[in-house]
Amino acid sequence: MSPMGSPSPSSTVRARRDRCPGALRPWPADDGLLVRLRLVGGRLPARSLRALAAVAEEYGDGRIHVTGRANVQLRALPGADGRLDPGVLRALEGTGLLPSPAHELVRNVMVSPRTGLAGGKADLRPVAAALDALLCAAPHRAALPGRFLFVLDDGSGDLLERPCDLGIVALDARTAQLRVGERWGPSAPLDEAAASLVRLADRFLELRGEGPSAPWHVCELPSPLADPAPPDPRLPDPAPPLPHGPLPGVGRHAPVPGDGLDRAAADALAEEALAAGPGELVVTPWRGVLVPAGHGTVPGEAR
Repeated sequence: MSPMGSPSPSSTVRARRDRCPGALRPWPADDGLLVRLRLVGGRLPARSLRALAAVAEEYGDGRIHVTGRANVQLRALPGADGRLDPGVLRALEGTGLLPSPAHELVRNVMVSPRTGLAGGKADLRPVAAALDALLCAAPHRAALPGRFLFVLDDGSGDLLERPCDLGIVALDARTAQLRVGERWGPSAPLDEAAASLVRLADRFLELRGEGPSAPWHVCELPSPLADPAPPDPRLPDPAPPLPHGPLPGVGRHAPVPGDGLDRAAADALAEEALAAGPGELVVTPWRGVLVPAGHGTVPGEAR
């Protein structure tokens, strides 16, 4: 077992490239094409949710599905030869959820859902945005595998036990400790964390090689990506998943049914978010949608 509680896949031998779906690389399922749209930190503007529900209703099975990585999926979409019909792709682009088609498969950034709202030691929304911008800014980073995952824990411990390729855990309002595969890395200032992560991602790309047998994950590399470091004593204890229902001072964590959100449910969540003020929801890794109640708290403020 790894220091973070996940089994080590270091002996995994790959015989193919990853096949994670996206809008430009849909998955051919029995009911039609499946697409996955990445949401950095699960953040989903209300207007995008409404637009996505309209696309699902017009072209798909009428529902928005969520994933354990806090992303969204649409099913039963039309297309041929592994490509969506052009009208469907244009409709998806109109949701605003494809800011960089070239990098759509690698924008895999999971963030503590309540960051900047309540709990935690730092607001990691700026770090996540900077990381996303850096990933999309360099053409070569589009070569990261579709399963390569960044996990940013704001010090609340809610994502501490989530396996990742690279990540950080906030130690205070200004500092974080890096996660490198299954091990701990050095500490870094939060305002340098995004750059530190993409440097490690670039190093991973250098070491993994090319071809169908190239590793998908950091822990599959034949040698460590970085020198390991001991865990910082300021690291939080693991926290349980965010419960569904009202969250005083935060908002409401609405569960998403196993068969997804229909248009009426999606529109209702969007309206609730707009009425609350921010107009943005957060899809969580626990099959739910967080509807924030207000503008949140000041990073580092005592709670």
